[in-house]
Formats: sequence, C-alpha cells, structure tokens
Amino acid sequence: MAKYELMYINRAGVPDEEIDKLIAQMETVVSGAGGKTEKIDKMGRRRLAYRVKKQREGFYVLFTFEGNGDTVREFERRLKVTDAVIKFMTVRIDERIKPVAEAKPSAEVPAAPPAASEPQSGAETASQN
Repeated sequence: MAKYELMYINRAGVPDEEIDKLIAQMETVVSGAGGKTEKIDKMGRRRLAYRVKKQREGFYVLFTFEGNGDTVREFERRLKVTDAVIKFMTVRIDERIKPVAEAKPSAEVPAAPPAASEPQSGAETASQN
C-alpha cells in the first residue's frame, strides 16, 4: 500500500461539530476500503490566497493515510459531494525519495567575487595594463 497526504478545506462558517463529524466519516471511508489512517491534523482557520466558491477563509484539515487507488478515489468522491468542502488535493508520498532527501548535505553558497567598486592592489593593476 502507498502512503498519501490529502488536504481539504471546509467553508469557514462550518461549526466544529460538523468538521469533527466529517473527519470521523473520512476515517471510516479509509478503514472501510482497507486503508490505515496514520495522522489527522486540524490546521485551523486560515485566509485563502484567492476566493474559492465565494469564500475568503477556510478551515484546513490534513489526512495522512495508507491505501490504494480505490481508497483515494472513494475519499475524493465523498469530498466532492460534501457541501462543506470547497477544495481538496491528494499527494502520494514516495518513501524512496524521502530518505535520499534527508541524507543529502546542505548546499553551501559559494563566496561572491569582489565587487567592482573595491580598490585593487597595485600589482594587480599593473598586470592588467
């Protein structure tokens, strides 16, 4: 089974009880399709970068789960028909890339060459003429 992250945005006016109810329903969808929920992060209310369905704010929820393509399709299908959800996005997490990215040393920035306005020494000036 593959690992996925799915983030969705609820309308800002949705009560907390409805948000918790939707989270419980989505957990049931994942477990019913043979998947396993790893983490649920209620990120809270935030301003959107642009209007989505006439909304300027939304309540963000991030699901991390394991499953297959059918699990993702069912999850997304349920989100599409839920009026409280205004946007969602699913990303597959590739486990092979993650350890490689962590093992890479940080790239050091090379030192900048001296600026043209800095005075040069006499020896360098003579050799340039």
